[in-house]
Amino acid sequence: MGDIKTSEDVERRLSVEPPLTKSALPEGTIDPVYEAKARVLNDAIQEIGMGWYQWQLFIVIGFGWAQDNMWPIITSLILVPITAEFKPSKPPLLSLSQNIGLLFGALFWGFGCDLFGRRWAFNLTIGITSVFGLIAAGSPNFAAIGCFAALWSVGVGGNLPVDSAIFLEFLPGSHQYLLTVLSIFWALAQLLATLIAWPLLGNLTCAQTAEVCTKKDNMGWRYFLITMGLIALIMFFLRFICFTLYESPKYLMGRGRDADAVAVVQEVARRNGKTTRLTIADLEVFDQSSGRQGTDAAAALKRKLEKVNLTHVRALFATTKLAISTSLIMLIWALIGLGFPLYNAFLPFIQNSRGVDFGDSSTYLTYRNLLIVAVLGVPGALLGGLLVELPHFGRKGALAGSTALTGVFLFASTTATNSNSLLGWNCAYNLMSNIMYAVLYAYTPEVFPTKDRGTGNALTASANRVFGIMAPIVAIYANLETSAPVYASGALFIAAGLIAVVLPFESRGKASL
Repeated sequence: MGDIKTSEDVERRLSVEPPLTKSALPEGTIDPVYEAKARVLNDAIQEIGMGWYQWQLFIVIGFGWAQDNMWPIITSLILVPITAEFKPSKPPLLSLSQNIGLLFGALFWGFGCDLFGRRWAFNLTIGITSVFGLIAAGSPNFAAIGCFAALWSVGVGGNLPVDSAIFLEFLPGSHQYLLTVLSIFWALAQLLATLIAWPLLGNLTCAQTAEVCTKKDNMGWRYFLITMGLIALIMFFLRFICFTLYESPKYLMGRGRDADAVAVVQEVARRNGKTTRLTIADLEVFDQSSGRQGTDAAAALKRKLEKVNLTHVRALFATTKLAISTSLIMLIWALIGLGFPLYNAFLPFIQNSRGVDFGDSSTYLTYRNLLIVAVLGVPGALLGGLLVELPHFGRKGALAGSTALTGVFLFASTTATNSNSLLGWNCAYNLMSNIMYAVLYAYTPEVFPTKDRGTGNALTASANRVFGIMAPIVAIYANLETSAPVYASGALFIAAGLIAVVLPFESRGKASL
């Protein structure tokens, strides 16, 4: 094949040999050479198909999804017994410390995985979470548990930005809906955490109304943290010891390591019992220059320094349409970042305090109701996987509808006149919010090119976490015994749903670049 020196040559070659898969981003949105090579890699992954390696990856990536939901829920579940024991003047500071850790984790791991690769972040995040989760069980006071919550959240904050990038980059375009179905782990984590919390926190902690609460009478939340920390440690062991993660082919290609990208694709094909026709020549034909990178130490250092700039950020705003898409996705994540924790993080407290008003409050009943609410998250994740593939509905329709309905059901919950009706509205809310998150977690990385995907995920996750930090601050000064936080949260979800309608890209049936 002849050399290709210009972007016009690249486009001419693509018009002669069209790709097997459509791309989520329109042609010409990103660098033409990168785009051409990404299309070739997409075709190679599609040719290999969904096999043993990807299904193994589905499971271990699911661990990251589970941790992302599990630990914020853990923080909300232990808030009541911790408040009873340590009697802090401002209990929402525990959620604030958690969200600060989540923000740092999203920034560090999200931006970092575009600089030093996906593998280290993938292997370390759950390990960090498990270690500090176990240590936190020995906290002697409120300040200590707040510090450890921030530290375990540094690990938690990196799971979604990194894991979604990894999974998407190994998926054939025909199976990208599995990124939505991954949220089944998110829902199961909520169910698991609540199921374990029910006997431990329901029976081995002080009641919220107890005037005196000693450590001896309140060991349940410590046993709970130890249990959840051990579960995270097992997940870390399975990821790090029992599974070999290969670096993303498109990430390697974006770093100029075409030979390594081809080697990974060939190894995935071998593991799947398939063969691939991809060769290094299929990628090198698109190179605009025949020059080679320097291999000495000085050249290596120079390349490292060149990475630490705003190139990845600027690439996400390179065209008007891409800039609108990135900005709107960040805004949606920000609004949900405030609305979700504003209600969800204080749900146990709200459920318990409303129970007092309705005359049927108990710690046991609170956690039983939370378990019932959690069960509804499982079908929500599966429904999300179905809705995103519907013609004329797709990702945008599923996201807009589920997000707006999440807000509607929150408004409806303020009409509850007894605990059972409040429980019913919370179940409907959790069903819709799980559909919403399933779609959002899938759609977001799909519309970012691979070479900038970690950065794009970091920006959206950071917007989410920054506004998440505001939620406990609002809760400190708001009266949680009124409906004000619920109204605010519902309005934010409805606004995010309306914004989703005008997103410029629909990625249904198209492979990510």
